[in-house]
Amino acid sequence: MLDAALSALSQLSQVSLLISLVSGVLVGLVVGILPGLGGTAGLALLLPFVFGMETSSALAMMIGMAAVTTTSDTFPAVLMGIPGTSGSQATVMDGFPMAKAGQGTRALSAAFVSSLFGGLFGAVVLSFAVVAARPIILSIGFGEQFMLVVLALSMVGILTGLSVWRGLASCALGLALGALGAAPMSGVERASFGTDYLLDPLPLTIIGLAMFATPEIVDLLRRSERISDKATLGPGWMAGVKDWMANWWLSLRCAVIGCLVGALPGLGGSVVDWIAYGHAIQTTKNRESYGTGDVRGVIAPESANNAKEGGALIPTLLLGIPGSGTMAILLGGLIIVGIDPGVTMVTRHLDQVYVIIWSLALANVVGALICFGLAPQIARLTTIRYVLLAPFMLGIIAFAAFQATRNWGDLIALFVLSVLGVYMKRFGWSRPALLIGFVLSSRVETSVYQTVALYGASFLQRPIVLILLALTVGSVTAAIFLKAPPSGEVGEESPYSSSRTLPQWGMLAVVAAFALYVMWDVIGYNQLTALYPLVAGTTILLCLAPLAFSMATARQAGTMFYDEERVPDGTDKPTRSAEFWLGVILGHLALCALLGFVLGTAFFIAGFLIGFGRAKPWQALAGAAGFVLILGLLSDQLTLRYPEGLLQTRAGIELPWPLQ
Repeated sequence: MLDAALSALSQLSQVSLLISLVSGVLVGLVVGILPGLGGTAGLALLLPFVFGMETSSALAMMIGMAAVTTTSDTFPAVLMGIPGTSGSQATVMDGFPMAKAGQGTRALSAAFVSSLFGGLFGAVVLSFAVVAARPIILSIGFGEQFMLVVLALSMVGILTGLSVWRGLASCALGLALGALGAAPMSGVERASFGTDYLLDPLPLTIIGLAMFATPEIVDLLRRSERISDKATLGPGWMAGVKDWMANWWLSLRCAVIGCLVGALPGLGGSVVDWIAYGHAIQTTKNRESYGTGDVRGVIAPESANNAKEGGALIPTLLLGIPGSGTMAILLGGLIIVGIDPGVTMVTRHLDQVYVIIWSLALANVVGALICFGLAPQIARLTTIRYVLLAPFMLGIIAFAAFQATRNWGDLIALFVLSVLGVYMKRFGWSRPALLIGFVLSSRVETSVYQTVALYGASFLQRPIVLILLALTVGSVTAAIFLKAPPSGEVGEESPYSSSRTLPQWGMLAVVAAFALYVMWDVIGYNQLTALYPLVAGTTILLCLAPLAFSMATARQAGTMFYDEERVPDGTDKPTRSAEFWLGVILGHLALCALLGFVLGTAFFIAGFLIGFGRAKPWQALAGAAGFVLILGLLSDQLTLRYPEGLLQTRAGIELPWPLQ
């Protein structure tokens, strides 16, 4: 164990690995600063670039990116009042009032120190967990592994959805999406919708971007979020450090909470900051000062949301079960670079486990130092209107999606799944549950056949399997009867209103139709091909049935209905609908089909900046030209050729670099 740790440390001291780590940290800091991305979408953007990299370098880059998004997301949370990621929602409560009171520097300083401490604490916990859990993992068989995955999926569905049945249906929908393409056991085509593109499984990169990047960008655009006009921070760096030292015990407790919550599948970044914030209120004096600019309200969530990464890596690395959307993408990245998490990782690749641990610790240090050093400059970036950033972010997302298979189908799949992601967000369906279900789909399918082939009916006689089965059934049952109703204002204009529910019924019908198609398509195939799609489709329908019954019999707001389009009176209502912005994105796709990806994206960016951002023509053209130049440089480095448009192919025009 010590030899593996020292070997990993010596690897990380190599210049190439340090460059990869710092590159990942820089990407993660940018992703955290830009509202609408977050760690899940950021890792999805990074996956095309780690393909083909040396294993340790790829690990360092991915961990470097994932570790620091919850450090830099403090900038928009404190200075703009807009969470950079879901992990900084609670930081807004006291950080933004501090910034408005002229204490933005003090809030940022306390947050960075807390994030650094939480990240290092998470790395220490992960290192001890590897030692403690290794003998347990080595004793787990196929049956136990399968039931662990089932338990994890049920927990994800229960804990991440606004209702139990929505969450479980989202998880099953992810499993069904994993059934598209050739069956791994027989190679037979199934549920391909008649397209050659779906002869292979859907790329993970596209699922991640469609679920987490596009919906957040659309939401920010439709709400027309205003960005702070203040670009100065003022003094107070040492005051924030002293604040943390005076509240180190609170920071430690919240770091422990972060590790524990991070290790539980289905919780993670969406709630850990609120749990830590609630703990701070319940266990400290002068509770009435929270929400008005109390620095303890910054220290508590920032300590927890960085520590959670260490906790979330425990089930991801040791069991191959991701606890969050970010960890699901990381799990896919590990497989891409040739590492199989679980028993294989702790036996044959223990040095790589410690590369991850050292990278996690070092990334937090580097990220905090960069945030301290570049804070004044980053503060100026937050004054840019979001509508000026959106077209570039949409262009980057389209570029990353195209890298999945370098096929036109990548861009079409991105748009179709983005529409699904937008409506899942609107109606309270769990996007993390879908992503985790999709990532684990191949493992679930393989585990089903391995378990049945190896154990047969005796599978259900194994003691640990029975315990895990009881926990699964018990947790689902308890959630059905004991899960608290959603909090928030209830009324006709509330998101929880039971009026005007036709769109929600439409969403349910679409999901049910997809499940029926997946099941119908495999009728007549042998068991190796048909069993998994039938199980996934049936699970969706079994979850939708009680949801539909509850919606049909609901007589009271706040029970089974949710529509984010409804905004309570007195708040800023969206200026344009989500459908409008989806139409704009579809226009980008049409331009690419007509003119080619590079020219189409250039025209899209220029038109977007002029039409929606009210930029001057020369500014819009300069922005579009700069993006085209970046695409040209990337095409050289990655040896790729972008999709050609209809006009190019018909006219036989060969465009010069960088328009190719």
